[in-house]
Amino acid sequence: MTIRLNPYLSFRDTARSAMEFYHSVFGGELTMSTFAEMHASEDPAEADKIMHAMLVAPNGLTLMAADTPNSMDYAPGGSFSVSLSGDSDADLRDYWAKLSEGATITAPLNQAPWGDTFGMCTDRFGINWLVNISAAS
Repeated sequence: MTIRLNPYLSFRDTARSAMEFYHSVFGGELTMSTFAEMHASEDPAEADKIMHAMLVAPNGLTLMAADTPNSMDYAPGGSFSVSLSGDSDADLRDYWAKLSEGATITAPLNQAPWGDTFGMCTDRFGINWLVNISAAS
């Protein structure tokens, strides 16, 4: 059973610079995908924005980030989400059920375009959660 808990930070237009900085601080492997590469926006102004970045440090620390699309509100004080991901379907569905009780569901737990099961909610305390259950191999 594999489950990871790691922060997912949001930026407006500086995710690339921020993640390159964190890479210089923590080392490890940094991967980044743009909105254009992921076919996630039809707005040419967003083509080079980071849709997903992930830094995995040698000590196991994992940090993820993305740029917030222009069409979405961006509040620097609340610009983070906590991401739970793994292949333990039962455990992650249980976490989702508990986290989403009394929450605002942003994206119901459903199959995502990348094949996994994915959901987003803001819990009753205002914390943003992303749950991703890896597709069976």
